[in-house]
Amino acid sequence: MSYFALASLELVLLGLLSGVAGTLIVLRRRSFFAVALSHATFPGGVVFALAGWNLLIGQALFAAVLVLAMTVLARIPGQGRQVTSGVVLSFGFALGTLLAALNPGLGVPVEALLVGSPLGVSVTDVVVTASVLVAALVLVAVFGRRMLFHTFDPVGFAAAGFRSWPIELAVTGVIAASVVVAMPAVGAILGVAVLIAPAAAARALTQRLEWIPVISAVLGIAGGLIGLWISREFSIAAGGSVGLVLTAMFLVCAAWGARKVSAR
Repeated sequence: MSYFALASLELVLLGLLSGVAGTLIVLRRRSFFAVALSHATFPGGVVFALAGWNLLIGQALFAAVLVLAMTVLARIPGQGRQVTSGVVLSFGFALGTLLAALNPGLGVPVEALLVGSPLGVSVTDVVVTASVLVAALVLVAVFGRRMLFHTFDPVGFAAAGFRSWPIELAVTGVIAASVVVAMPAVGAILGVAVLIAPAAAARALTQRLEWIPVISAVLGIAGGLIGLWISREFSIAAGGSVGLVLTAMFLVCAAWGARKVSAR
C-alpha cells in the first residue's frame, strides 16, 4: 500500500473516531482536558525516541500516568478538572521541551512529535487506530445510555444508584486512547483538532444527539481527505492542511448554526 493510501486510510479512521471520542469530548466539555493530555504526553515520546523504542507506546504509557495524576489532583479541595488539566499540560510540555533541548541528537525531529505527518504513518499506526476505534465502539455500545445519563444528569445518575467511576474510566480511556493514536498523523498540537472540530461542528448543526456522531464522522472524514488532497496538490504540510480545513469547516457550521438560531 502506498504512503498516500495509508495516510488516507488513517484519516478516514480518525474521522470515524471523531464521531465517537469527539462527541464524548464535546458533550462532556472535555476539550481542554484533551488538549492538555495531547500536549503533556510529549515527554513520553521524547523518552522513547531516545531509547529507540516506539514513540506511540511511550506516549500511551505517559498518557495513562497523566490521567491518573489528574484524577488524584482533581480530588484536592478547591481544585477542579480544568485547573489540574492546566497544571499537567504545563508540566508535560515543559518536561518534553527540556528533554528535547538536552538531547539535540534526538533521532526523531521534535516537529514530528508536535505536528505529526499523515504521509508518514505506518501500517502499525493504522492498525492501532483501527483497534482503538473498535474498542471505543464496543464501550459506547455497552455504556452508551449510562454515559448520556451521567453527562446530562450526574445528580440523577448517582441518585439512581449507579456508580460514576466506571463511566468516568470508560470515557477517559476512550478520549486518552483517541488522542494518542491521532498523534502520528497530526501530532500533539493538531491531534485534538481532528477529534474535536468535526464534533463541535456537528453540535452546531443539530440539537439531536443521535445525529451528532454521524455528522461528526462525515465531516471528519471529508475534512481529513480534503486537507490531504490540498497538501498534495499545493505541496504544503499535510498536518497543517488538515487542521486548517477542519477549522474552516467548524467556522462555517458554527455560522450556519448561529444563523438558524437567529432566524427563529
